[in-house]
Amino acid sequence: MLVHICCSVDSHYFLQKLQKDYPDEKLIGFFYDPNIHPYSEYYLRLLDVKRSCKMLGIELIEGEYDTENWLEAVRGLEHEPEKGARCAVCFDRRFEVSAKKAAELGEHSFTSTLLTSPKKSLKQLKSAGDALAKREGVAFVAPDYRKASGTQEQNILAKEDALYRQDYCGCLFGLTMQREQQDKLADELFVPISGQIQPESIEARIAMYERRWELEEQGIPHKIVKQRFLNWRLLSGQLRVRKEVKAAHILPYSTLKGEYTRGKIEYEVNNVHYMNRDEVKFITLAHYNALAGTAYDRVEALIFDPPPFEKEVALRHQLTQNPYDTSMILVVDEIPDKKIEILAQTKTYSDVQERLIELG
Repeated sequence: MLVHICCSVDSHYFLQKLQKDYPDEKLIGFFYDPNIHPYSEYYLRLLDVKRSCKMLGIELIEGEYDTENWLEAVRGLEHEPEKGARCAVCFDRRFEVSAKKAAELGEHSFTSTLLTSPKKSLKQLKSAGDALAKREGVAFVAPDYRKASGTQEQNILAKEDALYRQDYCGCLFGLTMQREQQDKLADELFVPISGQIQPESIEARIAMYERRWELEEQGIPHKIVKQRFLNWRLLSGQLRVRKEVKAAHILPYSTLKGEYTRGKIEYEVNNVHYMNRDEVKFITLAHYNALAGTAYDRVEALIFDPPPFEKEVALRHQLTQNPYDTSMILVVDEIPDKKIEILAQTKTYSDVQERLIELG
């Protein structure tokens, strides 16, 4: 039996139920999910599915990440709600490819872990699966593992085995609508031009889960814990001196009261230069290098290749001696002595992140 897999939280429980109910079947996992955006999120979910299948002793095949074909298939349905017409097309597309893969491999049946997702319509899924299975000459198996506290058991298993729990279905349209309803930043869809890994970003999760895989391979005990923290993102920033744009690097957790301020340097204390408005501070690249132990020759190099986020937060604390300081701090080649204008869009918000702790 070919088993289409959407994510580890759904598949881990579903596959174990199939192993119990179909003991004579050889189960083959098929990860085909071109609907998942961005690719980094797709990679992270695949990584966790690989771990789950390894734990359960199930072969896994990765399908093509043909996201352009998926986008074409749902064109015109971008604003459909969850469980609407876009989702129906999405199921059809993935079920069609899964049914063809089952027939290609000589399997007599296929199923999908989408059947266990509480956010999906079981009736809608069964209708799509049956139709496409018939067309490809295979059977669609549609067990209802949600009933009799199935969803609760699924969540317990996911927690026990520390599976990655994504918080959106996968597609960028569902993500943007969900984030708008939550009044949250859809930061899954962008990364800094510097490539610096931001806290609680997909890239940060990938690094953590890849490290978890290494620890498991080495038999090193560990634990993933959650913590609430203050997150921050820089959406855009620009420094102008006498209307001329100047290179400036903005340190993490820098904010303005609004999105624009102007003024001039008023005084300096311990190599930190203070503007006369909005608590803005400047330091030179030379002072940054001295504090950070770096050797950047110009600010442009720092902008496009900064140290790790955590190192810059520590440097910020050195400058302010206050962990709660969120004033704007800019790094420049030379301290401006003329009229200054700063435009900056930032987002500071309460968030939750996972942290990997090595034990012993």
